[in-house]
Amino acid sequence: MANDPFKFNISLSVLNHLGRNLYRSFATVLGEAISNAWDANAHNVWIEIDRDNDQFCIKDDGVGMTVEDFQNKFLKIGYSKRRSGEHRSAAPENRPYIGRKGIGKLALLSCAQKISITSKVAGGGWVGGSIDNTELENAILDDVSAFDYELDNYNDALFGRYREGLEHGTIICFEGIKDGIHNTDDFLRKIIALYFRFSLIDPNFNIFLDGDPVTLDSLSELADKTQFVWNINAFLDPYLDSLCTNIKETISVTMAENISGFIASVKKPKDRNIHATNEKVGVDLFVNGRLRESDILKHIPSSRVPESYLYGQIHFNALDGDGIDRFTSSREGVLADDPAYKSFLDELRMVVLRIIDQWDALRDKYDEDGDLEGADKFKKAKSLVREVSKEYSSDGKNDPFLREIANDAAYNSSSYAQCFISENLLRRQIELTHVAPTTCSKILPTDKSTCLDRFNPKVGVTALCEFCKGERGKASLQTQKSDAKVSIQIRSDEDNILLYLDYVDLANILDHNILKNEDKMFKSLRNSVMHTALLTEEAKTRLTSVFDNIVATIKKLTT
Repeated sequence: MANDPFKFNISLSVLNHLGRNLYRSFATVLGEAISNAWDANAHNVWIEIDRDNDQFCIKDDGVGMTVEDFQNKFLKIGYSKRRSGEHRSAAPENRPYIGRKGIGKLALLSCAQKISITSKVAGGGWVGGSIDNTELENAILDDVSAFDYELDNYNDALFGRYREGLEHGTIICFEGIKDGIHNTDDFLRKIIALYFRFSLIDPNFNIFLDGDPVTLDSLSELADKTQFVWNINAFLDPYLDSLCTNIKETISVTMAENISGFIASVKKPKDRNIHATNEKVGVDLFVNGRLRESDILKHIPSSRVPESYLYGQIHFNALDGDGIDRFTSSREGVLADDPAYKSFLDELRMVVLRIIDQWDALRDKYDEDGDLEGADKFKKAKSLVREVSKEYSSDGKNDPFLREIANDAAYNSSSYAQCFISENLLRRQIELTHVAPTTCSKILPTDKSTCLDRFNPKVGVTALCEFCKGERGKASLQTQKSDAKVSIQIRSDEDNILLYLDYVDLANILDHNILKNEDKMFKSLRNSVMHTALLTEEAKTRLTSVFDNIVATIKKLTT
């Protein structure tokens, strides 16, 4: 024994550390099996689910495995074809390999109580074995050496009907799925169509779920709700070309030549939900047709509202073409400190920020709200106008005329809000300082008539004081109520003359010397806004200038 060389002896517990517990979702397990089939030059993958018995089987028509392959490749944790210099499968398929580390197969151990595998090559016999997770757990607790753990024989009857007509390939059956299989076929079809886009690379690679092919039609709901698309480097995609028929505009985007894909936006954030679940479609990174990292915008957050509308696929095959291993052990992410990946994210960040700005303008162009967070008052007013306009349509679509006057309505609405706030602030200040007029300021000792009595609007005799203006406003309101046979009280205090005065009159009560000449233009502009008139551009410019003065005046009078 003293002369025998020392050897490594690996404990089965290393399976847990390497990744046996890293694969937690049912979709991840499906993805690993699909990836294995791709690497094995399969043309078809069949997935059959038996929810009543909590089991499912996956088979493919790939090259299959011999006894030696099964023992020395499949069961060898860490085995990778790439170490021998292979990066593509055999001709004629010549596919880029998805597998790299040789530990992805551990995903197959993560979701079921028992996993049985059988495989054959053309002209060969069936080989395989079975792994019972309870026995494996006990072996791990007992610190059994990997060299001493033997697979069980599989139940031949389990594979009976799956072997029919299969001349070569692999079948994996999962029994006793942990927590059951709760995902519907519709949900799984969407997940497979979204995340395993091998058909974009090889149209001869087909995936079947419970007998029916998984096609891009599973994504029709998402496609129907897609509004705008930013196509990166003239990316050709059947999803965009044949399924997204409601796209309003497509914008070309240029990135580094080895990057392609698209970023799209939906009408509402909830439209990114996958089949009424909390899982949302994001902007995902693909390498050689396989999802490598989901929702990559999490690495470049901008805290902008449009991000909640965006989804897409970025294809960057160069991340797996130079012999460098950039992927995490779980194979569900890219190493964050990899220089090529960091450079890619920096470029993508600039693209996304441009897209966000363009999205905002496009939404406005097509009469939809954009990013209202931090928006100016006009943009927010326009959002209100859009909502109000919908009340005048039975189908929720604005009349073309209403869209035409939307900008005017938004301007008038925001202007009205300024008038309302400015005048009510002045009324409150007058009440606090007790300077409200209580009688006509122009009554002479020898003349008991008010200036209202002497006022003749036809010849412009005398000007009314603030008290008389209020009295005239009160009288006018009563006349209008009488004509309309209205008996209810309309204004909060119909005897308060301040409620009948505008900004100029109210400011004069507080300080006759504070108004600028430009402020006095306010009344005619205010009345046009209050009477819903459409303003000229010159009037809008002038009113905006007047409001700047008004804000300053209000602050001076009320502080």
